[in-house]
Amino acid sequence: MPGLEPAFEVDALLGPLEDHGVTRAGHRRVVPIASGRITGMFDAEILPGGADWQVVRSDGSIEIDTRYSARTPDGEYVHLRTSGVRSGPPAVLEALLRGETVDPAEYYFRVAVHLETSAPRLAALERSLFVASAIREANRVAYTAYRVT
Repeated sequence: MPGLEPAFEVDALLGPLEDHGVTRAGHRRVVPIASGRITGMFDAEILPGGADWQVVRSDGSIEIDTRYSARTPDGEYVHLRTSGVRSGPPAVLEALLRGETVDPAEYYFRVAVHLETSAPRLAALERSLFVASAIREANRVAYTAYRVT
């Protein structure tokens, strides 16, 4: 049976939400990823320029699709991509959208985390699967990624 072992923590600071309206994919929102830190299996600074390209489903659930980069103190780059879902009661999701503090137990926010790097020392990141339970706050997302054993 697979297990989970803590691997690294992500604390990402977000820019203002961009509501793109209803497109052929659905209700599109883009949330810029401005900065942040990664600590654990590797330490890195999250670089500006990434984003979460969300689609809001008809039931209010949000499809998560992030892509962002980080740089270690040694100058190594790591590309992170997450895919997942945030769902919950409509009132809770609306409170999160307004930037209110919400108990993470009141909503479901899970992602798969995929990593890429050219750094030989970090090659093990590309040979593992990672999952996380995330927390959304007004201007940040935080999660602990777990390596699936």
